Order: sequence, then structure tokens, then C-alpha cells
Amino acid sequence: MRTKLALMAAALAFTCSFAQEKTDVEYKINRYSKKIDSIVVSEKSKMNTELDIIDSNFTEKKITSEEKQKQREETALKYQQIINEKVDAQQHELELATKEMVKNSVLMDRDSARSKNEVWLGFDGINMKFADKKNRRRDPKFYLRTVDFSASIMGSGLTSKDEPFSFYNSDSDTRNTIFNSSQFAFRYEDQIGGFKSPVFYRIGLGVRSDKYVPKYGQVFKQENNTLFVDDFDRGSLRNTKLNITYLYVPVDLRFVLNPKYIEYEGVKYLDNRKRQLSLIMGIYGGVKVGSVNYIKYSNVNSKRIVERERIMNGVNDFVVGGKFGISYAGFNLFVQKDFNPIFNDSALLKKKYGLQFGIEIANLDF
Repeated sequence: MRTKLALMAAALAFTCSFAQEKTDVEYKINRYSKKIDSIVVSEKSKMNTELDIIDSNFTEKKITSEEKQKQREETALKYQQIINEKVDAQQHELELATKEMVKNSVLMDRDSARSKNEVWLGFDGINMKFADKKNRRRDPKFYLRTVDFSASIMGSGLTSKDEPFSFYNSDSDTRNTIFNSSQFAFRYEDQIGGFKSPVFYRIGLGVRSDKYVPKYGQVFKQENNTLFVDDFDRGSLRNTKLNITYLYVPVDLRFVLNPKYIEYEGVKYLDNRKRQLSLIMGIYGGVKVGSVNYIKYSNVNSKRIVERERIMNGVNDFVVGGKFGISYAGFNLFVQKDFNPIFNDSALLKKKYGLQFGIEIANLDF
């Protein structure tokens, strides 16, 4: 019996060292262990009852000391044999579970063994998915909670308070270009409500970089604690832009408009692996971490002169705004509107509120 119990203990230790979550093999091992414990406890209780009777007979001087010792040894031997026979009857279950455990640990699950980090380029941009090391591929609950890294490119422009969505207009001090800004964020997403809920929330931390380019032949200048746009008069202007960088926190709600469901182990889940049409609404807040005016030009003395000047006045330290987007199968289009002005009263600009149209070009799921 000691050999069998040692085998069982070794099998349990081997299982615990490799198992990351409850598996069928571990369930079988635990069930076998409980059966053996039940057999040992039950038969030991019966044996102790018989031993108590023998001790009582000795106390009442019904048997001698030699008879007592002989009867105790015979009783112990009898129950040892009973326990061995009952354990042998359960041994087939242990052998099957042990063989399956060894097979899984040596060969690994075929899906897990063949799974590798994947990178692909599609209509929705660059996508990456890392191999599932915890062998939870089949459990749809695993896909309802994600951590990802997103990268987006945007067209940033300036609007007025009275015309918040007048993006392309000739009255602005800056050019309206298609893609001139970007943002990157690590995001955590989880489901709101039960496993069938089509509503998710996302919260993240990232960096947003806005670039504003004055109209041709002009640059941003700062004088007397004011920021303004004026003609460049120190040579031939090659390139210029005002870079404003924020550390920002986005908070989104994602509504799945075409939810599809899957049943796993008797529980119905929203299948987050299917292609989904989603509506995204969110807010964000950011703090300015940098604002630099870049000017590249040439003159009679040099063909390439580069100046980088930190903007000290005219730019607000914080930004707060809202976001609205729509996505399908990872392809995400969105618009962001800043609620407060990018530029403060020290900036002599006609338009001061930021507006961005963007597309998510990369999404890396961890």
C-alpha cells in the first residue's frame, strides 16, 4: 500500500508543478486521491473498533497478554489486506490518469505546441497575437478580458468654439493635413455585466503627439509672452511644425452591435473572437509633457539650419475631450474633440480647439 500511496503522491506533485489551472487530468487524480482517503479512513475506523474490543477483553481479563498481542496483529493484517484489495480495485483509474498526464506533459497540447507568436498585416493594419502559454485557448472567458497596445495616426486641426467641427476651413492659422499626428496607448479591456453582456469598458495610459504646421511661408513665434504665427524672414524655409505631446488616459465604452455567443462547459459566453461591429464612446484627459517649435531653413551662410525652441507661453497644460468611433474586426475609425482649447489667451490664434480624425493602424494583444 505504501508503494501505491507514494505513486499517488508523486503523480499529484508532478501534476501540481505543471498545471496552471484545473484540468481533466488533475480532476481525475484528485478524485482518485479522495477515494483512497475515504477507503483508508473507513477501514481504519472499523479496525480501531475491533482493537478497542480486544483491549476491553484484556482489561476484563477475558484474554491473556499473549492473546491480546496476537489478536491485534491479526486484526491489523486483516484490514491491511482489505485496504490493499480496495485500492487495487481503484488502481486502473490512476493508471489511466497518469498515462494521460505524462502524455500531455511530454507531448504538450498540439494547439499549444504549435502555437507561436503571430504577426500579420491586413486591411486593419499591423496585428500581433502572442502564443497562449496557459493553455486557455478553448475557454471563451479568457478572451473577454484583454490587454493590448494600440497605435493610431490622426489628422489634427484647429476649430473655434462656435464651430467645433469645422475641420477644413481657410480661416485657420494652420494647414489642414490628412495625417500629421499620432497616439499610442496600453489599454485594459473587460466586460461589464455577465458573460453575455455586449458592453465592454477600456482604460489605458498612452502618449498623444499633435503637430500643427502654419500656412506656407509662416512659422510659430513667441515674443513678449505671446505665441503667434508670422512670416519667416531669416532665409528659405524648408520645414516647420509645432509639436505638442501629452501623457493621456483614455476611458472608453465599447458596445458590440452584432453579438455572437458560444457555450462552454454549460455556460453561455459572448464570443469575443468573432468579427464584431462595435460602437465606441469615450473620454480622455491628458497633461502636457512637451511643446517644441521646430524650424528648418537655409540662408547664404548655410544650406541646413535647424532650430528647436521650447514654447513657454500660449499652450494649455491640460487637455480634456471626448471620442466617438466605429470598428469592425479590428478596423477602427474615430473622431476626437477637445473640450477645452489647446491654446490659451496668450496665443494670438483664430482657432484654438483641437479636432482629430483618426484610424487605428496597429493593435497588439498580449
